[in-house]
Amino acid sequence: MTFSIQNMASQAKQAANVVATLSTETKNRVLMTISANLQAHTTKILAANQLDMKAAKENGLSESMVDRLLLTEERIIDIAKAVEHIASLPDPVGLVTKTSRLPNGLNVSKQRIPLGVIAMIYESRPNVTVDAASLCFKAGNAVVLRGGKEALHSNLALADSIHQALEQFDIPLHAISLVPDPDREIMNELLTLNEEIDLLIPRGGENLIRHVSQNSRIPVIQHYKGVCHLYVDQFGDLTKALNILVNGKTQRPGVCNALETLLVHKDVVKQFLPVVAATFAEKKVRVHACEQAIEYFDNADLATDLDYDAEYLALEIAIKVVDSYDEAVSHIQRFSSGHTEVIITQDISLANQFIRQINSAVVMVNASSRFSDGGELGLGAEIGISTSKLHAYGPMGLESLTTEKFVVLGDGHTRV
Repeated sequence: MTFSIQNMASQAKQAANVVATLSTETKNRVLMTISANLQAHTTKILAANQLDMKAAKENGLSESMVDRLLLTEERIIDIAKAVEHIASLPDPVGLVTKTSRLPNGLNVSKQRIPLGVIAMIYESRPNVTVDAASLCFKAGNAVVLRGGKEALHSNLALADSIHQALEQFDIPLHAISLVPDPDREIMNELLTLNEEIDLLIPRGGENLIRHVSQNSRIPVIQHYKGVCHLYVDQFGDLTKALNILVNGKTQRPGVCNALETLLVHKDVVKQFLPVVAATFAEKKVRVHACEQAIEYFDNADLATDLDYDAEYLALEIAIKVVDSYDEAVSHIQRFSSGHTEVIITQDISLANQFIRQINSAVVMVNASSRFSDGGELGLGAEIGISTSKLHAYGPMGLESLTTEKFVVLGDGHTRV
């Protein structure tokens, strides 16, 4: 029988009506069962992942993509713990966020409700299958998951563990659907199903997200790339700056909250860049530097605008010396992707000015860009990061997977 994405989406829409009415207790019990299943089925999941890893190496996937694809016993335990943590989070569904009594006696409130059906289109990270399924389900939504072909075996094994939990609680399996065929034409058809799907969240490379955004009839949460900046001000603590730079660039370079550009005020260049050069040489970080900075680095390339616009996702960085705070802000405003920007300064008034002037989703003062993550910012797990200013901006947790409706209580009121 030929697979139909239209049928899957229609069944997800029906299942969404069921999920929206589930009690918090039931949703949490399902999530705890999913967590237990993942750990019980570790051997099966790892075997499936090895099929994907073998194909990835044969097809020459990049080192960062292979790292995202890899599952280990430890990573499966972490995924299972993340599901348990989602179960422990407050349920946003039904939460009354605002209440007022109007002069005419009407009581008006706003109440959080599920979005309905959410479609996720993502690439090589199989953990997204579980994270997205768990977050959407806890927020009362159905979800259609379309992972990349490079993680198909892993995703199918993970989805099987999820479906077994749904079956145990007599919940429609289409509450959490995984597209079993990664054919691009099926994905393109998915983008047209605005009658069945309420929101689309793509996660992956810039080309994927641009394709989805340009071809979708469904509202899209966008995150094209993460060009995260670190500006070291003349009033910055250079020890803090080095630690934050190294953490942001080298701890895990293949993620979207890794640093991609370093801006340094001219007054601290002589003290700071020699230390940076020695550290980057030790850690094998490739450097693209401006004319003022390049003399401090061996084998550096002269930076161009393309370098300042790049999301490297590797041990690679662009560096520019700026004459002033204003020049740093102008550079960030020109090249920002709207993800995360960091300033290192001990000048409180300047820090506050930076916070006001920079409108990226996350703005940090004297802290690593690696904290730009739902879990690290207190949301629990995240389904993604939005750099489009829709109802959600920045890391998206449970609350971002709901919307609000007005509830009006009257006593026979009529409008004059």
